[in-house]
Amino acid sequence: MNKQHNTKLENDLLLRKRAEAFIPGGMWGHMSVKKLPFGYPQFFSKAKDSRIWDLDGNCYIDFMCGYGPNILGYNNADVDQAVNEQRKKLDLGNGPSALVVDLAEKITTLVDSADWALFAKNGTDATTTCLTISRAATGKKKILVAKGSYHGSAPWCTPVATGVVEEDISNLIFFEYNDSASLEDAEKKAGADLAGIILTAFRHDVRKDQELPKKTFLQKAREICDKKNAVLILDDVRAGFRLNRSGSWFDYGVKPDLTAFSKAIGNGYPLSAVVGVDKLKQAASEIYVTGSFWCNASSMAASLKTLSIIEEIDVVAHISHLGNKLRTGIDQIANNFGVEISQSGPSQMPLILFEHDNDFSKGSKFVQYLLSKGVYFHPWHNMFLSLAHTAEDVDMTLDAVEYGMKKISQEF
Repeated sequence: MNKQHNTKLENDLLLRKRAEAFIPGGMWGHMSVKKLPFGYPQFFSKAKDSRIWDLDGNCYIDFMCGYGPNILGYNNADVDQAVNEQRKKLDLGNGPSALVVDLAEKITTLVDSADWALFAKNGTDATTTCLTISRAATGKKKILVAKGSYHGSAPWCTPVATGVVEEDISNLIFFEYNDSASLEDAEKKAGADLAGIILTAFRHDVRKDQELPKKTFLQKAREICDKKNAVLILDDVRAGFRLNRSGSWFDYGVKPDLTAFSKAIGNGYPLSAVVGVDKLKQAASEIYVTGSFWCNASSMAASLKTLSIIEEIDVVAHISHLGNKLRTGIDQIANNFGVEISQSGPSQMPLILFEHDNDFSKGSKFVQYLLSKGVYFHPWHNMFLSLAHTAEDVDMTLDAVEYGMKKISQEF
């Protein structure tokens, strides 16, 4: 059984008080723990491989990987070495280093639907650039977006309506993911003004079971875009390089026109990419998108090394295998204790929800028990596995899961 942790988080709570005085809300965005059950540290002191440490000295086997970026594990030695060597020469200059060309060549070789590439800093940059290119290429305005899908935090796509005005979303038309009829209805509403369709690699809305895309649904999206001369956009920010190194839809045989990558592309170093097919290269050259830090050479060095490792080692097979081992073990333990759960999505990006738990009281208690045993799960967001996770990590995690499931069976 895993060592019992200090769940009082005294040092973390003291720093939160300081943060409240100088940071709005104490922390912003998806990394704020205010909506999570007590026991989640807000701040961390160090990380290595599959482990992360909080300010109170607690060590966790981490299944969030920084919300996805650390596909090789925290502080991968090869990636960090490549970054440090590049920093000694140049990181930020009046123009990019030669690595921007190296990386564009690398990603277009690796990704099936990539004939060219441009780079930015985060996922929102990439998805927003995809919309801009689509409108530039087509001369049209309307974008079809699945209800509940997360594409970033810009006004057009933020899940929180505060500060958003009607004009920010007036050219979006919503439909149900995986519902071809709903997609066709949205197409009709767009009429002759359809610029594109943006879709996540699979349905990964928070607080809901995940859904892999139906091939017929993806084919319908491709058919509509071909018929209307619109742009099919794959938002692969979250799933990119975890499902298939050639792009998350590669096995479906459906080729997007534009793909947005971020998260895993640099193993924790800030970078995003937009890749596309030749017919959109001209439009991509005519729009104006930029940022002072979009061409940092250190992040490009990190990405080149990360993608090289993904090429050399079958990372997808490793994390799929461990994800299946974890999923099977959790199912067996839940069944043994008579606890009803659902596990959904790809095993390398798992989501675990409890049945009859609309208020997430079971899920919240469960993750608290796991935190006390040194395992970091999330109660309603999909999780992530990395190359650094081991079979021993999974076995230790299943010990904690057994403890948590036993408690849930006794209390509910």
